[in-house]
Amino acid sequence: MIFITVGTTDFDALVAAADHLAATTDETVIIQIGHGQVEPQHAQWLRFAPSLDSYYAQADLVVTHGGLGTVTEVLGRGLRLVGVSNPDRFDRHQDQILQAFEEAGHLVWCRDLADLPAAIERARRSQFTPYQPPLSHIHQVIDRFLRDLPSAP
Repeated sequence: MIFITVGTTDFDALVAAADHLAATTDETVIIQIGHGQVEPQHAQWLRFAPSLDSYYAQADLVVTHGGLGTVTEVLGRGLRLVGVSNPDRFDRHQDQILQAFEEAGHLVWCRDLADLPAAIERARRSQFTPYQPPLSHIHQVIDRFLRDLPSAP
């Protein structure tokens, strides 16, 4: 099963491309469309769910927008991932996120939705580098901050 998710916003171009893909494959395609206006005709779809865990558990491959939270969640599960930048995001930050993760060998970055079927096939054939989240030191920063606060009079 291919699971496509656009996160909490909208990405109608990806939903339309995924629906077109669903019309051309025998594989089950499920699309989470968020606040988008496009309602798929050839795929199962949903707007939102309390959790996407059950969809991830069924998926052989995930296609997602370039949101950092979704990308790291999917990669943390060890799933094959195709990332697509949403050009409607104002600062194109998703390009930077997907470029970095692709360069690290974690995913396939689909730069053009016309290439989505080829990107999916490339992801199926790829040997990805397992994703390990970076170590966080925020607790040490908070601890130092709290220790350096002046004492109350």
